[in-house]
Amino acid sequence: MTIHSQLNDGTPVCIRRVRRADEARLRDGIAKLSPQSRYLRFFSGIREAPPQVLRALTSPDGHDHLAWGALRSDLPDTPALGVVHAFRDKENPDEAEFSVAVVDEYHGRRLARLLTAVLLLDCAREGYDRFTVNILPENRPALALARSLGAEGVGHEGGVSVFAIDIAEALAALRAEADVPGLAAVFDQFGEEALGEGASGG
Repeated sequence: MTIHSQLNDGTPVCIRRVRRADEARLRDGIAKLSPQSRYLRFFSGIREAPPQVLRALTSPDGHDHLAWGALRSDLPDTPALGVVHAFRDKENPDEAEFSVAVVDEYHGRRLARLLTAVLLLDCAREGYDRFTVNILPENRPALALARSLGAEGVGHEGGVSVFAIDIAEALAALRAEADVPGLAAVFDQFGEEALGEGASGG
């Protein structure tokens, strides 16, 4: 499934599932993050993710690990602009740990919301009810995104704030956003693809 949309400034993007062949693209994307962005995403100052981490991040199984990436679709090398993940909680299988990262150059263009909408739709289809997300208190953009999705604080661990997000409520909040035109394409195309998959499977 590939979803074609655009950022608020008109930049065309395609959002598709992450696959093993994306390892080099993901490595390059992490290298493009500023030191501050890497710290806020990985809670460390790593410049490069270890090979085993890259393999894990590019090996989603479509059920217990869902991952989608955004690519710049009008450039020949289709560079990675951002990625979003959900890892199912083994003890609470209707919950998943959520994370999103966007290359600094594309901050403020609402890409995180497009990626999050796709992941939420995929998670709802896979039977998830809730996200948990770990955010450093100084990560104001991530806190703003989480709160706009209806996140509720559920604890603190090692200086990190833990939030819970109801997936159905988060999807309703995103559907109601009028200042992110690209979201309409996400909801329309994901719904059409899901119906098509259901028809082919039946």
